Amino acid sequence: MHVTRDFSHYVRTAGEGVQHIDLAVEGVHCAGCMAKIERGLSAIPDVTLARVNLTDRRVALEWKAGTLDPGRFIDRLEELGYKAYPFETESAEVAEVAESRFLLRCLGVAAFATMNVMMLSIPVWSGNVSDMLPEQRDFFHWLSALIALPAAAYAGQPFFRSAWRALSAKTTNMDVPISIGVILALGMSVVETFHHAEHAYFDAAIMLLTFLLVGRFLDQNMRRRTRAVAGNLAALKAETAAKFIGPDEISQVPAAAINPGDIVLLRPGERCAVDGTVIEGRSEIDQSLITGETLYVTAEQGTPVYAGSMNISGTLRVRVSAASEATLLAEITRLLDNALQARSRYMRLADRASRLYAPVVHATAFITILGWVIAGASWHDAIVTGVAVLIITCPCALGLAIPTVQTIASGAMFKSGVLLNSGDAIERLAEADHVIFDKTGTLTLPDLEVMNAANIPADIFELAGRLALSSHHPVAAAVAQAAAAKSPVVGAVEEAGQGVRATVDGVELRLGRPSFCGAEALVGSTVVDPEASIVAFSKGSERFVLSVRQGLRPDAQAVIAALKARNIGIEILSGDREPAVKAAAHALEIPEWRAGVTPADKIARIEELKQRGAKVLMVGDGMNDAPSLAAAHVSMSPISAAHLSQATADLVFLGRPLAPVVAAIDASRKALHLMRQNLWLAIGYNVLAVPVAISGVVTPLIAAAAMSGSSILVMLNSLRARSTSREIV
Repeated sequence: MHVTRDFSHYVRTAGEGVQHIDLAVEGVHCAGCMAKIERGLSAIPDVTLARVNLTDRRVALEWKAGTLDPGRFIDRLEELGYKAYPFETESAEVAEVAESRFLLRCLGVAAFATMNVMMLSIPVWSGNVSDMLPEQRDFFHWLSALIALPAAAYAGQPFFRSAWRALSAKTTNMDVPISIGVILALGMSVVETFHHAEHAYFDAAIMLLTFLLVGRFLDQNMRRRTRAVAGNLAALKAETAAKFIGPDEISQVPAAAINPGDIVLLRPGERCAVDGTVIEGRSEIDQSLITGETLYVTAEQGTPVYAGSMNISGTLRVRVSAASEATLLAEITRLLDNALQARSRYMRLADRASRLYAPVVHATAFITILGWVIAGASWHDAIVTGVAVLIITCPCALGLAIPTVQTIASGAMFKSGVLLNSGDAIERLAEADHVIFDKTGTLTLPDLEVMNAANIPADIFELAGRLALSSHHPVAAAVAQAAAAKSPVVGAVEEAGQGVRATVDGVELRLGRPSFCGAEALVGSTVVDPEASIVAFSKGSERFVLSVRQGLRPDAQAVIAALKARNIGIEILSGDREPAVKAAAHALEIPEWRAGVTPADKIARIEELKQRGAKVLMVGDGMNDAPSLAAAHVSMSPISAAHLSQATADLVFLGRPLAPVVAAIDASRKALHLMRQNLWLAIGYNVLAVPVAISGVVTPLIAAAAMSGSSILVMLNSLRARSTSREIV
C-alpha cells in the first residue's frame, strides 16, 4: 500500500522562489552529528540551506520552490541514522521533557548500580593484596555482574540506540566507540569472572555510563534553559485578537487572519497580538521587551504598541500596522533563532576535529591492541588497554567546547538586550578595537522631542498638540505626543508642505513652517540648538516657535566614556548637517567626526581603517548605513533600524539605551576567551591522556573518570559565560 505524506502545512515561503521547513531531529548530541547532517542534506540538489540548531535539535532547510518534496529530507535523515519529523514548538517541548525524564531515569539506575558495584569492588581490591579466598572474590564479581549487566542494558540505551542507528546507516558517531568500550568492558568482565580471574571491570563500565549520563543530562538541561529565552518570547505571542468587523461589533479571530489597516480592541489584562498605533482610549502598557524599561508606559492616541505588550488598565483601539510573522516580536524571535543556529569559526574547527574522531580513535585502539600483542602481552591485557583508549579519547569535551559557550553567551547577551544575527559575530565583536557611530537614530533616539516645551504656556502647548493631531508630518506627531493631545481640533485643514490650520471660537490657529505662521522674526531669537527642526504655532496675533530634534540616547555619554576606558577608538560618520553632527560630537567628547558623508564615504573610511589593521565595529540604523554595516569587520543596529540594516547587521540591540553596545563587547570578549580556554582544555586533555592510555597504565575505570571529568570541566567553564555585566563604567 502506498502512503502519501503531505508536509505542505509546515512549509513556508522564505523569499522569492525559496521554500523553508523546520524539522525536529532525534539523536543529535554533538558537533559531529551537526556536521554530518548538514553535509548529507546540503548534498541534495537544489537545497540552498541546511543548518542544524543543536540547542533544540532542529534543522532548518531551504530549497528552490517547487523542486523538492519535503518528505525527501526525512528519508535522507533516516539514511544518515536520524529520525525526523516536522518541527512544532509544543510537540518538540513535549518530546524534550520526555527525553529529559528518560535520561534522568537512566542516570538514576546507573548511579544506583555504580554505588553498589563500587561497594562490592572495594573489598575485592583490598582482598587482592591480602588474604581473600578465590571463592569469595568470584562471589563478589558475580554479584557485581548481577547488578551491572541489567543496569547497563537499561542506562546505556541513549548511547546504544544512537550507535545502532549510526551503524545501520553505515556510518559512525561518537556513541559508537562509547558503546563498543562499554560492551567490551562488560563482556571481558563476564569472561574474566567465569575464569576466576582477579580483575573484572563492571565498575569501570557502569561508572563510565554514569559520568556520560551526568554530562548528557546537564548538557540537555543547559540547552533547555537557553531555549527557554526563545520560549518566553513565544509565550508573549497572543494567538487571537478582538477584531472590529463593524462599527461596534468585534470578533475573536486568529492573529494570522489580521491584516494591516484592521482595527483591534485591546482589553485590560490582554497581550497585544499585533504591531499598531492607538487610535482611541487611554491605558498603561508593559512593553519592557522592546524598550527595556520595566515601568509601565502611558498609551493614548498616537502611541505605538507592539506584539507581546501587556495592556494593564484601560481599553484601547489599535490600528494594525503589522501582524503575525511581520511583527517586531516575530522578528526578534527570528533573530534569536539565528543566534542559536549560527555557526562560528571556532565551532567549525571543533566540527572538523569531531568528524575525524571516530576513525582515528578506532584505528588508535586497534593499533594499541596489536602493538601490545606484538610486544608480548596477552590478548586479555591488550584488549583491556584498547578499551581504556576507546574510553579515554571520547571527544565529548571537544564537542562541547564551543557550542556550550556560544549557546550560553547568546542567552546572556539577549538578557542584556542584544540579539545575534551571525554565526561568528561573537568572535568578530571580541576583536573590535574601533567603533564608528552613525548619529541619527543611533547616538540619538529615533523619536523627535520638543526641546523647549517647558517655555511654552501649558494651554497654548495643549492647543498646538491638538492641532498637530491633524497633520501627518513627523514633526507634528512629536508635538502632539509631547503635548499629550487626545482629541484633534475639529475642522482642521492641512496644506501640503506648509502646515495645518483651523478656526476655534473665531480665532485662527496655525501650526507649521515659520513663514506659514508669520513667525520668521522669532526664529533667530528663539532657536539656539543648531540641530533642531523648527515648527511655529500661531493663535491669532500670538506667535510661538517650537524647537524639535532627536535627543541623544539617555546613556550615550556614559557609553562613550566606557568605550574609551576599554581603549576602543571612536568616531562619528553621519550624513546629517555639520552643525548637528558637531553639536553631538561636542556633547559626547568625540574629537573625530565627519558630517555630510555618503554611503561610499563611510565604506572608504572603513577600508582606510582596515588598511591600518583596525577591526571596525559599525553602529548604524538607516537604509544608507546597510553598505557600511556589511563592509565593517562587525556591525550592530538598534531594533528601530530599517529592516535592511537589521538584515545586514551582525547584532541588533533593543530599547532606548546605548549600553547594550558595551555589554555586547564585554560579553563577546569573555566568550571568546572561554572558547579558547575550552579548546585548549579539550586538546590538552587528549594530548596527555592518549599516550598514557596507550602505555597501559590506565585502567578502564580511571579512563572513564578522566574522560567524564574533562567534559564536566569544559561545561563548568562554559557556564562562566552566563555572567554579563550591565554596568558601563
